[in-house]
Amino acid sequence: MFSGIRDRVAVVTGAGGNLCSEMAKALAAEGAKVALIGRTVEKLDAVRKAIEAEGGTAVSVPADVTDPVQVHAAGDAVMAAFGPCRILVNGAGGNARGAITTVNSFVAEELRDDPGEVRGFFSLDPAEFSRVVILNTTGTMIPCQVFGRQMAGNDGGAIINIASMNSYTPLTRNSAYAAGKAGVENFTRWLAAYLAPAGIRVNGIAPGFHPKPNRDGPQRDRDGNLTERGLRTIENTPMKRFGTARDLVGTLLWLASDEASAFVTGVTVPVDGGFVASSPV
Repeated sequence: MFSGIRDRVAVVTGAGGNLCSEMAKALAAEGAKVALIGRTVEKLDAVRKAIEAEGGTAVSVPADVTDPVQVHAAGDAVMAAFGPCRILVNGAGGNARGAITTVNSFVAEELRDDPGEVRGFFSLDPAEFSRVVILNTTGTMIPCQVFGRQMAGNDGGAIINIASMNSYTPLTRNSAYAAGKAGVENFTRWLAAYLAPAGIRVNGIAPGFHPKPNRDGPQRDRDGNLTERGLRTIENTPMKRFGTARDLVGTLLWLASDEASAFVTGVTVPVDGGFVASSPV
């Protein structure tokens, strides 16, 4: 058991997702009362029921983290249900197809009036690009305002922002997501210095490649086989495997515990199997 977590109120945004649902369950298993925040109540309720089945305490609070009105309402709901937040995990984020290129670098085809299947930098949708950046950056800042205010008035707490490998090195095709997650890492350092007098520690976790199980994507195809991108990822990961959601739990609980990490603030910890430390050369 990690001391300093039991009976504390923990808020997890993006709690219906693959990684943050596991984080929410881990906090509940340590005795925290967990508020699950996300846009889809059905996903939140599935996590809530799993927590309650293990004897934990949780509540579903639907909200869009980019909407200040909704997040303030969520803050009021958490306060009414459990009391002031003491642990905040900002896991809500994401990408959008229109903000992802289909090529790794410039090709002449993207200059054509009709580039066909090619979506290069020059044809990215600015609205989609902006939406991704806002989701990842402003969608982190607003919960920090709302729940950080509760912490500041109640002896402090711990904020853990979920960054990415893209925070350090922009991965091919993902310019908007990389910009957003780089902003999360930088904002984490800024906010740590600002909130230190309030007794609030602000840190981050930068997951490596943790693909959703049993789902095709950039790393695996529909049959579960590694894609070309997946093969390159494994080749450049010293531990030669993908991460799982459980791989993030130890770092999360350490950063959430005011006793275990009492003198730690302003850092973002890579949990990536060594990817950020590896060179392809």
